[in-house]
Amino acid sequence: MGRLEFSVVEYPDVQAVWGLWEQSNDKTQARDIPALSKRYYGAVRKKDGEVFPFFVMSSDYDVKTKSFRLFIGGLMDDPGLEAFTIPQGIYGKVTIKPKMGFMWGLSIGEAKRAFYTEWLPKSDYVSLNMEYEYHTETSKGKNPQIDIFFAIKRRDNG
Repeated sequence: MGRLEFSVVEYPDVQAVWGLWEQSNDKTQARDIPALSKRYYGAVRKKDGEVFPFFVMSSDYDVKTKSFRLFIGGLMDDPGLEAFTIPQGIYGKVTIKPKMGFMWGLSIGEAKRAFYTEWLPKSDYVSLNMEYEYHTETSKGKNPQIDIFFAIKRRDNG
């Protein structure tokens, strides 16, 4: 995948998104994401890959149980979907560009591990336990890429 470049970005506005939530964990997420995505696409009456931007979010990670809340959604407000607001604030950002589309899961996992085990401990920030993949039209095609955002705040040095 190449060297990962992390940056810090600030979002001045909140972003409303609509989708579906489900409990997941480290062991089942590879199955849970496609299953929840299928339910989401059914709810909005679209085919897989027809909704952009598309968000895959996780929050409330529990280190002991290795479980978290998983969200799949987009900007379409539709009955049966839950609203969620991505808060304004500071985010760590990385863009991943897997060589082949079927390598997404591996590339995303590698980027998340690098963020939490390499970049974050050396930074001036701490995690706010919420992250999301931001899929757009650039997620498809010959040179696919997605951005991953990690909610962070400045470390208290007191």
